[in-house]
Amino acid sequence: MSQIHHQSRRKSVLTLLGIAVGLWVLLGLMGLATGTPGSSHSRMGAAVLPDFGAARVEASRIRFTLADESYTLERSAAGWVMAETGGYPVRLHRISDLASGLETLSYDVRRTNDPYKHDRLGLGDPVEGGNGVLVEVFGAENELSYAVILGRKNEDLYVRDPGETQSYRASGSLPPFYNRRAWLDLDIVDIDPAAIRSVRILDSRNRTLYLRRAEGSDSRSFVPAPPNQNDRLISRLAASATALAITRLTPQDVKPAEDLINAPVARHISETFDGLEINLQAYREPNGFWVTLRAIEAGEGARRAQVINEKAEGWAFRISDYDFQDFTPSVTSIVEPAPSAP
Repeated sequence: MSQIHHQSRRKSVLTLLGIAVGLWVLLGLMGLATGTPGSSHSRMGAAVLPDFGAARVEASRIRFTLADESYTLERSAAGWVMAETGGYPVRLHRISDLASGLETLSYDVRRTNDPYKHDRLGLGDPVEGGNGVLVEVFGAENELSYAVILGRKNEDLYVRDPGETQSYRASGSLPPFYNRRAWLDLDIVDIDPAAIRSVRILDSRNRTLYLRRAEGSDSRSFVPAPPNQNDRLISRLAASATALAITRLTPQDVKPAEDLINAPVARHISETFDGLEINLQAYREPNGFWVTLRAIEAGEGARRAQVINEKAEGWAFRISDYDFQDFTPSVTSIVEPAPSAP
């Protein structure tokens, strides 16, 4: 009796094992059909943008489309510029990194083909509000040469064709592409706070103030200087904040200065101990706070002013509300004017 029971049990186990093997084979076949992530596929190691090395020299523009903004890099007679800024130059090394990166970008392992999971890899369709970045490369005749959706998750890059749902991890390296500011060379002024000797401001009510400090003194040593030497200093912190504002200048965006529609509301002139002068004018525009810059430097070796003006002349730079306040303080927030003589 026990032998019959043993044989029956053995038969049941073998039957279940056979069913399990069959299901495993079936699931494997389904995986091949539906694109389940795997390490082997027909595109493995192939270029994401075939023959891009030859085509890159003919590229006329590269457009990046995100859900909340788009920007376009264009080839001009003077080099690569950003169209949306009115033609401000982009960083040359980033263009080089982008071209090299797109040329060598290749397919790695296959990932999901489920559209509802694309956002997990940063590959959601930006046209439909997804978190991917659609990159389109246009040729010499403005024809669309390449299009790919890029995504980045942690340290990994992911790609998929715009017309396909299958996604892939990619091998390669690309410069930042989520923010257009990363392409713009907005490092206009580089001055150490210890180098600032004085500042002259003209506020919104046409009141002027001249602040100065002795060489080697600390950043809170700015005091009213002629013709304001008799004014009483109210706040050393406010004085140093505006005096050193140019050393913290961090532009967020740029546009042609001719696009400014309002008159300047304040003027801020910084001077270093070795003779560099930077004249800044501040504007309150409908779309934010903007400044223009002009540098002056005496002597034949006035290279610093030239470098600043090469980047700044003809352009307006958007700054934060915090920076704007430092460039445009009311004179009476820093000093109490001396009584007028009878």
